Amino acid sequence: MNSLTGMTQCSSGSSEHYRRAVRITRRRFVSYIEIAAVLMLMILPSVVFSQDYLVGERDVLRITVYDNPDLTTVARVSGEGTITFPLIGEVKVAGLTMQQIAKRISGLLSEGYIVNPQVMVFVEEYRSKKVTVIGEIVKPGLYELPGPTTLLELLSKAGGITKDAGDKAIVKRKSLQGERSITVDLRKLIEKGDTSLDVALQDGDSIYIPKAGFFYVTGEVKNPNVYKFEEGTTVIQAITMAGGFTDKAAEGRIKIKRKENGQEKTLEKVGLDQLIKPDDVIMVPESIF
Repeated sequence: MNSLTGMTQCSSGSSEHYRRAVRITRRRFVSYIEIAAVLMLMILPSVVFSQDYLVGERDVLRITVYDNPDLTTVARVSGEGTITFPLIGEVKVAGLTMQQIAKRISGLLSEGYIVNPQVMVFVEEYRSKKVTVIGEIVKPGLYELPGPTTLLELLSKAGGITKDAGDKAIVKRKSLQGERSITVDLRKLIEKGDTSLDVALQDGDSIYIPKAGFFYVTGEVKNPNVYKFEEGTTVIQAITMAGGFTDKAAEGRIKIKRKENGQEKTLEKVGLDQLIKPDDVIMVPESIF
């Protein structure tokens, strides 16, 4: 009886050990899948960008042909937009994607040289794409794009924005339809980490970081002064930045002097939730009581 009980306990213990091992293995497997998914999400944007990348002058290409290692070629794109490839000579590649270049070389090789050639093209050095960044940036100038580059990466490469920079970046981009502007909220991108605003830059882009606007707070506040303007600032936020009201402040009679279309006007008895604009002068009068 004891022997039977022992065997039963042993069997039960083995089953539980097996089930535990299965659960651990399953959890690890799920974890591996999750990690792989995250890595794919990180890598995918660069892969998609690379597939769409148009090769240009000074880019360096690496070209391989399956089962023909002697044809492996590393070539820089000339000023005429061409490279020289074994057997077929000069090939026009500027303005094409890597897939299009592979298809072109494959077609030329199949004309009496190799049966059904499998060609692969990679960009070894990105040198043809350039962008300009100006305005409130530490190191303004012309920059080459070393492959897929986002706005945030470029700003970092250019030393970051200055202390006087506004909260917007303006990306001007030319296309066949004309020039268009992309406005990026730098506060959301840099301070809040909203990577959906991190624009992928293209050849010829011009990035402008404008100077921040300012506003003025005068009268019965503790620290009357000039303050940096940020989009969405209200009167009460401006008053708070100026240290708050003094004991003599007439909180219900706040005025704003504002310039619009070259004309100066005064807004009377503005509410505390009133939005302010750059160059506004917020005046807090003294209470008559």
